[in-house]
Amino acid sequence: MGRATDRRGVLRIDLDAATAGRGSVRRPDTLAVEEPLEIRVGAAGPGRRRPLAVTMRTPGDDLDLAIGFLLTEGLIRSTDDVLTAQLCAGAETPNTYNVVDVVLAPGVPEPTTDPSRNFYTTSSCGVCGKASIDAVRTRSLFPVAADPLSVPATLLAELPDRLRAAQRGFDRTGGLHAAGLFTPDGELVVLREDVGRHNAVDKVIGWAVRERRLPLTGHLLLVSGRASFELTQKAWMAGLPLLAAVSAPSTLAAELADEAGMTLVGFLRGRTMNVYTGPHRITVEQPA
Repeated sequence: MGRATDRRGVLRIDLDAATAGRGSVRRPDTLAVEEPLEIRVGAAGPGRRRPLAVTMRTPGDDLDLAIGFLLTEGLIRSTDDVLTAQLCAGAETPNTYNVVDVVLAPGVPEPTTDPSRNFYTTSSCGVCGKASIDAVRTRSLFPVAADPLSVPATLLAELPDRLRAAQRGFDRTGGLHAAGLFTPDGELVVLREDVGRHNAVDKVIGWAVRERRLPLTGHLLLVSGRASFELTQKAWMAGLPLLAAVSAPSTLAAELADEAGMTLVGFLRGRTMNVYTGPHRITVEQPA
């Protein structure tokens, strides 16, 4: 498996120190690794699985990423739909193991490979390869609208600091997004980091699939960036009733959350937040 971080020499320029003759210095810097991961999917038996997707990701938790991707794209429904998933040798020298081979369980349909189901995802966009609006809308098996989750606003306001405190990769690079799964009591269940927001979410959901925790009833997902349509869809596919983001949501994210009966929170910073949908799940204590 490739490394999640790498070192590179840089020229550090400090304009404030330039007047003292110390304006530039060469030093090593730590960067987040970005490498392609090819996901191959197919039935058991002789022959290679067909390539389904290539995503630009930070190496680590690649099996979770692949399984989470297949679940959130509606291609599998549970861990029982996967017979095996393994990292495979690619064509690189030295080998970086940038291929995941997924064998589907008997009876699980193989994904079609027409243009509407071909995926190439970058670190900034997780649905770039889908050919139409119809192809990006994937219906969840889990009815989250009736989920009775209730979270105090005061507790919700504490979660970004808890997420940030667990972001070891970000501490070293300053260049990784994070997704964290929390209980209603604010316990961090699992955290994943990646150069791609959507990859971090898929890694969390893939972990939940492999741990047989779906649907994620009574949990909430916090992401370190913005809440896009794709992240909202992924949360819905995992049965999450609440998605919170430290930055802004998009219009499609709010519309999808409303349609699903999810609670969508944005601009979760300090002691303020915007609740775009499902405000009944956020409780605010009134002053005595």
